[in-house]
Amino acid sequence: MTATKDTRPNILLIVVDDMGFSDLGAFGSEIDTPHLDAIAAEGVRLTDFHSAPACSPTRAMLLSGVDHHIAGIGSMIETVRPDFAGAPGYEGYLNDRVAALPELLRDAGYRTILSGKWHLGHTLDRSPHARGFERSFALLPGGADHFGGGPLDRIAARGPIYAEDGEWVTDLPTPFYSTDYFATRLIEFFEEADAAGDDRPFFAYLPFSAPHWPLQAPAADIQKYRGQYDDGPDALRQHRLERLKQLGLVAADTTIAPVVAEGEAEWGEQTPEQRAHSARTMEVYAAMVDRIDQNVGRVVGHLKRSGQYENTLVIFLSDNGAEGAIVEAMPIMGPVFAKLIAEHCDNSLDNLGHPGSYAWYGPRWAQAATAPSRLVKTYTTEGGIRVPTIIRAPGGSRAGEISGVFGTVKDVTPTLLELAGAAHPGTSYRGRTIAEPTGRSFAGWLNGDADTIHPEGATTGWELFGRRAIRRDDWKAVYVPDGDGQSRWQLYDLSKDRGEVHDLAETHPDILAELLGLWRDYVRDNGVIEEAISFFDSDPAAFEAGWISDPRERETA
Repeated sequence: MTATKDTRPNILLIVVDDMGFSDLGAFGSEIDTPHLDAIAAEGVRLTDFHSAPACSPTRAMLLSGVDHHIAGIGSMIETVRPDFAGAPGYEGYLNDRVAALPELLRDAGYRTILSGKWHLGHTLDRSPHARGFERSFALLPGGADHFGGGPLDRIAARGPIYAEDGEWVTDLPTPFYSTDYFATRLIEFFEEADAAGDDRPFFAYLPFSAPHWPLQAPAADIQKYRGQYDDGPDALRQHRLERLKQLGLVAADTTIAPVVAEGEAEWGEQTPEQRAHSARTMEVYAAMVDRIDQNVGRVVGHLKRSGQYENTLVIFLSDNGAEGAIVEAMPIMGPVFAKLIAEHCDNSLDNLGHPGSYAWYGPRWAQAATAPSRLVKTYTTEGGIRVPTIIRAPGGSRAGEISGVFGTVKDVTPTLLELAGAAHPGTSYRGRTIAEPTGRSFAGWLNGDADTIHPEGATTGWELFGRRAIRRDDWKAVYVPDGDGQSRWQLYDLSKDRGEVHDLAETHPDILAELLGLWRDYVRDNGVIEEAISFFDSDPAAFEAGWISDPRERETA
């Protein structure tokens, strides 16, 4: 008797790190991204899809279907206050209160593989191999030198930072560039399975660590963008906004958030040397995005040659808004970063982007990419949580569409389980009590059987570092402590004000009161510790002493 071929879709989940909303050609960018643009043309581009405000919280939600405060990343392990350590939901790794998506897909008969950044546990017993991936090559902490072994390659953790399956990797290949090698290793995992005749459908997770700082790229890719950004971030912002409007990705009359860049001078006020240095960082950033696209092309090319692409669901998204060096500039971290970079790195103009350099591009370039939305990564404003998203479905469902349907990364796990024909186990998995997903499957919407993902009146909350937001339909309340937010709740009608420019808290106090009641429900239901705001007042000496810089020690404490 001939076995029936498993026709369930393959899944390729691509996540990029700190990419802004308009950084792809299909989303209005001047950066060369033909491979991702082609996937966008075959699929649907989402303009109202949301992440958490930063990377590891997003990844926890993405692979569990629950809020990150439940899944173990209530605050990022690198920054969580010592007295929060071990609190339920603040463990700093993907905890045992959730069943991870790769575990469930593996149980359902999928081949599960990962190559890229993990950031959901820094120890081998919390690595991808321990959470359902059969084959994995992973960068465990949140970032590293992209060329490997650089002067600050150990800033996130002492000792090994890469793992393959259940073993530490201490020697990287030469030459090494993270984006290239992550794609190479994933292709090798595909080839191994092909050679073994393993015809199970696959779940392949490709989470690049680019374009997260340090901004580094191969020299030829940097040279390609030489001089492209000499007019500065304001000019780029205007160009991107015009393209977004032309493409129909934002409304022609959309409100546009003002740029907030404390401590960074206006372009016209900078010296020629400062402008040259700043423009070079953006050239390097563009090269990193370009290189991501090249490697997506390599992976897709392999799937096409092996005959697997046609039946592959591709989901592409960024893990948060563009990086404005907000975390790095905080009192707890900024002085330490500045000291280490001054002592160990060569950030001269000629070396920027090359091995030995360690730079980021700052809030003005970041807000060129998040516009028209407000602010950047780590904020609960739209600039921090609205991310470029592409979904390409087998069979061409919604091909070529641009959709403003609201969704979040929590929706990915229930969607993939439904498409795989796998039921979530509910409240118990392998003898332990777990949380059920609160995200909603968008399989029906993707297939054209529904107009929305979330029903009318559904509520979504966000919190990180004391920055808060609660949204019901198009009404959104935001609390940004200190600085731009003046430490008070603000209210926005996103149907008319995507830039979160017009605060309606005083004119619609009844709506704000309703949303704040929903906020209390969110805090209660997800175990949010609201006092996390005091993180900003923590002592920088603690960072340098090591309680932040080696999360591995805290995970095993």
